[in-house]
Amino acid sequence: MSFAQPTHFAFDESSEAEIAKILAKYPEAKKASGVIPLLYVVQRQMGRGTGSAWVPKVAMDVIAERLGMAPIRVYEVATFYFMFNMKPIGRHHLQLCGTTPCMLRGSDDVMRACHDAAHVHVGQTSEDGLFTLTEVECLGACVNAPVLQVDDDYFEDLDYDRTVALIEALKRGEKPTPGSSIGRQTSAPEGGPLTLIDVGGE
Repeated sequence: MSFAQPTHFAFDESSEAEIAKILAKYPEAKKASGVIPLLYVVQRQMGRGTGSAWVPKVAMDVIAERLGMAPIRVYEVATFYFMFNMKPIGRHHLQLCGTTPCMLRGSDDVMRACHDAAHVHVGQTSEDGLFTLTEVECLGACVNAPVLQVDDDYFEDLDYDRTVALIEALKRGEKPTPGSSIGRQTSAPEGGPLTLIDVGGE
C-alpha cells in the first residue's frame, strides 16, 4: 500500500488538553519522558481526524520540538514499539493473538473469520479501508483465549461465528461491548465460578 506523508501536523484542542495533563507529571528537565504518551496522542488524533490511527513523520518532528528532543530520538522510540503505526491503517485495527494459549483455543478459526468477513489478510488493509489485520504476540488475556484486540478494546472467548458477528457489527458502524463474548467474568470457568461461591460463612 503506497501512501503520502502529510507535510503539516498541529495538535488539536483535545490533544492539547491531554498534553497539558501528561506534561504536568514530569519535571521540566525530564519532559522528554512524555514521548510515549505524546505518540499515543498523535495516533489517536490522526484516528479522529482521518479515520486512520497512525504516526506520520511530521508529527514526530512536532513532538521533538515540544519536548526539546532531537527528532531522531522520537523516531527511535516510535519505530521500536509495535503499538505505534508507522503507516496508515484501516478504520479498525484487528490485532489477533497467535501465541500458544490462543492457538490452542481456536485463534485459527478467528483468523479465518477475519479473512472471510473482513476480507483482509495479515499485514493488509481491506479494499474498503475498514480493517487492517495484524498477528501479534501475547496480549496478556490468555485466560479468555482466543483474543482479538480491535483498536483499544479486547474481545475474548471468540470462535468463528462470534468473530464474524463482531466484524459485521463494526461494518454497520456499531460499537460492540468489549470483553468475553460468552459473558465469562475475569478468570472464572465457562458457566460461572465453581468455588468460593458462598462468601457468607459462619
